[in-house]
This record gives sequence, C-alpha cells and structure tokens, in this order.
Amino acid sequence: MNERSPQHLYRKLPSVDRVLSDPAAATLVDRYGATLTTAAIRALLDEAREYIKNRNTLPEWLPLIKLLARADARLDAQNQISLRPVFNLTGVVLHTNLGRARLADAAIDAATRVMREAVTLEYSLGAQSRGHRDAAVSELLRVLTGGEAACVVNNNAAAVLLMFAAIADDKEAIASRGELIEIGGSFRIPDVMRQAGCRLVEVGTTNRTHLEDYRNAINENTALMVKVHTSNYKIQGFTASVSEAELAALGRETGVPVAADLGSGTLIEFSDYGLTHETTPQELLRAGVDLVSFSGDKLLGGPQAGIVVGRAALIERLQKHPLKRALRCDKTTLAALEATLRLYLRPDNLAETLPTLRYLTRRVSDICADVERLLTVCRAYYGRTYIVESETCLSQIGSGSLPLDTLPSRALTFAARDGSGRTLECLSERWHVLPKPIIGRIQDAKLWLDLRALDDGDELERALIAAAES
Repeated sequence: MNERSPQHLYRKLPSVDRVLSDPAAATLVDRYGATLTTAAIRALLDEAREYIKNRNTLPEWLPLIKLLARADARLDAQNQISLRPVFNLTGVVLHTNLGRARLADAAIDAATRVMREAVTLEYSLGAQSRGHRDAAVSELLRVLTGGEAACVVNNNAAAVLLMFAAIADDKEAIASRGELIEIGGSFRIPDVMRQAGCRLVEVGTTNRTHLEDYRNAINENTALMVKVHTSNYKIQGFTASVSEAELAALGRETGVPVAADLGSGTLIEFSDYGLTHETTPQELLRAGVDLVSFSGDKLLGGPQAGIVVGRAALIERLQKHPLKRALRCDKTTLAALEATLRLYLRPDNLAETLPTLRYLTRRVSDICADVERLLTVCRAYYGRTYIVESETCLSQIGSGSLPLDTLPSRALTFAARDGSGRTLECLSERWHVLPKPIIGRIQDAKLWLDLRALDDGDELERALIAAAES
C-alpha cells in the first residue's frame, strides 16, 4: 500500500483508548475529568482525519506527546470562567459590556455572606412567619427617597414592564412621541407597553409636546400617563416638553396616575460633586409623580436591579402582580443592594466608599500621577515598536447616563512606529489574552489607555510588563 495514501495515513492515528492509556493523559483526566478529556481527544482525532482527507498528510501535532499537549491547551481554554476580571481602561466608567457599576466592598461582603448561609430572605424573625423579600430594601428606599414604598425587580426594563402590566393592563397609557425611546438591545418603550398588555397613546410630536396634548388624550380608558427620561440622547433646538411637575398636577386633577422612568437614576445631587445635575427620584416624588423607576447598577453604583418607588397603594399592586415573581431579585442581589443603599446614609464618605462615584469624581492630578509613573515603564518595554505618550482625553460616564457630558482625564497612548493599524491591533490582542485582560480603545491611529477607572497602578504595571515579555 502507498505510504502516502489516505488509508495508510488513517492507520497511523492512535485509538482513543491508546491515547487515554498514556500516563500524560492520566494527568489530564485528573485535572479536567474523564468526560471532557475523552471528548477533547476524540475531537482532535476527528480533526486529524479531516486534515488527512484534505491535505493527504499527517498533521504536525499527530505524535502522541504533541496531541496531548494540544488537548491540554484546549481543555485549559475551555476551563476558563467566562466572566473574567479585566482592566477597564476604555474611558467609559459605566461600561455596559464590562458589567457597569463595580460594587462597593460592603456590597461584595454582604452578597458573599448570604451565599454561604441560610438567611432571612422571606422570614420575619419578629412574627416567626413568612415575610416579604423587599421589606428591608423598601424601608431604606423610603428613607432615602421619601417615597411611601418601593418594589425591586431584576433590572429597570423589568420595572417598566411591571409598572405597565400592573397599572395599565388592557387600558391606555399616554406617552410623548419624543420619549418613545430605544436603548441597547433593541429595548423599545412601545414594545414593552404592548408586552405588558396596555395600549400606547402617543401625543405631541418628536420635538414638541404640550400639556394640552396629554389632557386631550385622557378618556375613560386612560390608566397611566408616562414620562420617560431620554437618557441616551438629547433633542435640542426648537423643542417643548411637559415637566414631571406639570404632568403630576394634571394627574391629580384628572385622577390618572403618573409614572416616570428615569433610566439611570441617582440618589445624590451630582452638582455637589462637581458633576452635571441629574434628576433624582426624590425630585420627582416631591413634584407629585406617583411612581418612579430607575436602575441599581448605573449611577446608583449597586448590583443590577430595577427599583420602583412611590405611592404605597400603587406599589402594592406591583407587588401582587403575577409578573413580580418572575422578575424578582435573588438573595445576593438584595443583599448587595441593601449594603449599597446603606452607604448613602453616610453621604460624607460616599465618594470614598462607592466605586462609581469615586471614579466619576477622581481628580485629574491623581490620574496624571498614575500615567506618568507608567509612562517610563511602557517606553522601556514597548518603545522600540510603539511611540508611547501621555495625553489628555475625555472620559464618558456610560450606560446612557448624561450622554453629552464628558470628564477630563489622562491616558497612555501607543502609536505604531511603522504606522500600521495591524500593529496596533496586535498589541490590543496581546493584552486581551492576559490572565487579566487590558481593555483600551483604538482611536485616531492610537491605542488609548484611559486611567480614570484604574484602582491599582502596580497591578497594571505588572500586567503590561508580562505582556511585553511574553
């Protein structure tokens, strides 16, 4: 038989049992388990057969020792946890793709504690009976916002859905045409209304809506008037809109509840920290709005959650709606949210204890100090291939919060000496395969590392050196 014939080459492939009998395979079994190891070896042998079929030669990794090494590398990659810590140096503080808000130490400790032990999730120690899982968080939110009660679900989209379903099912909800937003993931307010079973009544135009537009749309089927915060865009120029206070007054006059979706939502006055004012739930509740929804994992700085505060009678309808059970939070989220909210009871320390606020208020001089220290290291390790500089830049808050606002910051920039975009991409790819990947952004023929959201400069320095030496 011709030694180059496929049949002859196929016979040179070891059987799965033969590979598994090798001592090196036993090490893989101990590390990854028999099922995964066997599957990896079988897949590699199938690939070898396909290689022989297409190229009429043996793959270079056929010798048993190389095959097992390849299996080890593949199994190791498969064994990596998919949610991996990264350095967020993109310049976007609340980066949706990177997990939005980083939790405070107090929230992390609280979540870890309830994962380890049985807890009073729905158990009232005083009554020795079943309690309500939102009770502790609801009381904190009552104190912090002035609302009569609160309801917590797994994100703000769920909060909006629940409000529509509980208050306006099979009824009409009035909203301004200029506020029928779409946010990331094709989340559209009209679609949410439809899924909740209520009928949308659009009033006004894209750029101008007046109070009389709402008044003229009210009829016996109207169950809700809605204000939606345009968190990820702004309409400017020849515009008009109805304030929450005006709409709330109309609601009291006509007996129609008013709900406001803040999208992000903060519990503090941002201008006190040198930031642009952002509407708070407290302001809307004082203006007479009946229900206000907002996120837990954006400006609030907590875990992913949707929060609704407002009139107790309406909150009770949300709590009793069948959807609430499908949308409720688990014990770890509630524990982390409660711990985060408790930080707001001590506002004087909030910029130190809450990571989101710490990053947003970080002084440029402190960022520059980190950049200058790392600049020397980066030039030493990357200077032959890249021009490394310290440059001013603008950070973004992110996640749709204050979309037109930027924060002055400082970045390390890397420009390829050969002018090749591919050289920059190679550097980015090298950083992405680190045990803790470094995530920056490529812009204007440079790779930017904005250090606004950096916590540990020493850790980043070690990662940059490791990438350069690999």
